[in-house]
Amino acid sequence: MRASLHSAILVIVGLALTGCAGASGDDAADAPAYVSWTAPPAGAVPDYQLGGAYAPASAVGIVGRDRAADTAEGVYSICYVNGFQTQPGELDLWDDDLLLQRDGEPVFDPDWPDEVLVDTSTADRRERIAALVTPWIEGCADAGFDAVEFDNLDSYTRSDGALTLDDNLALAAMLVDAAHTAGLAAGQKNAAEDAAVLRDEGGFDFAVTEECAAYEECAAYTEVYGDAVIDIEYADELPRTFAEMCADPDSPASMVLRDRDLVTPDDDEYVFEACAG
Repeated sequence: MRASLHSAILVIVGLALTGCAGASGDDAADAPAYVSWTAPPAGAVPDYQLGGAYAPASAVGIVGRDRAADTAEGVYSICYVNGFQTQPGELDLWDDDLLLQRDGEPVFDPDWPDEVLVDTSTADRRERIAALVTPWIEGCADAGFDAVEFDNLDSYTRSDGALTLDDNLALAAMLVDAAHTAGLAAGQKNAAEDAAVLRDEGGFDFAVTEECAAYEECAAYTEVYGDAVIDIEYADELPRTFAEMCADPDSPASMVLRDRDLVTPDDDEYVFEACAG
C-alpha cells in the first residue's frame, strides 16, 4: 500500500484517502483539506530524545522528541504524543469519564504507574479524546515537526478486556487523520502484532519500535512498512551485542542504541550508538 512511502512526498486531497473518486456540493464542502507530508528518510540514523533535548550528533538524520520540546534543527523531527494513556503530570487535563475505570478507580499502566489508560470503548468517548489530542497534534505541526508518533496503541492489552483492538483502531484512525490534515506523517508506536491492520485501516505511514531486535520482532514491522521503520534498542537489556543486531538482516536500517531513561549527554548514564556504515 505504501511500499515507496519512504522515498516520496505524499499529497492526499479531499476524500481520495478514503478511496472515493471525488465529492461535490455539500459533500465536497465537508471533505477534510489534506496537505502534503513526508515520511522519515529511509535508513537515516535516528536519535530518541524523550528524556531531554540536546544537539544531535552530525550523523543523525531523525530525532524523536516530546511534544513539549522544540524541534531539532536540520533533521527530520518526530513529535511524541501519548495518545492512548495519560502523559505523566497531565492527569488533570482529562475528564474522569474519559479515563478507564475499574471498581471506581482509574486503571494505571502496571509498567508506568503514573499513566492511566484512556477509555476508547465508545464512539462518544473516542470523539472527545480526539478533540483533546488534536490540538496537541496541531501544536506539533506549528512547532515545525515533520511527523507524530502515537504511543500506547496497545493499551487494550492492559485493560483486562475492557477495551479492544477495534476500539483503539477507531481512535487511531481519527488521530492519523488529524495528523495528515495538519501536514504530519503518522507513526505507529510499538504494537508489532497489529502492524498490518494499523497501516491498512488506521492509515499509519511508518513505525517507531522499541527493542524489536532484542525481542526478534523487527520483521513484523519491516514486512508492513519496508524501510519506514525506526528502532530504538536499550543498552541495559541486550541479549546480544549491538553490532550483531546491526548486522542482522531483519533489523531496520534506522536503528539506535540508547540508555533506558533517554538522558542527555551530560548524564553519566547516557548511551548513544548508531550502526556503523
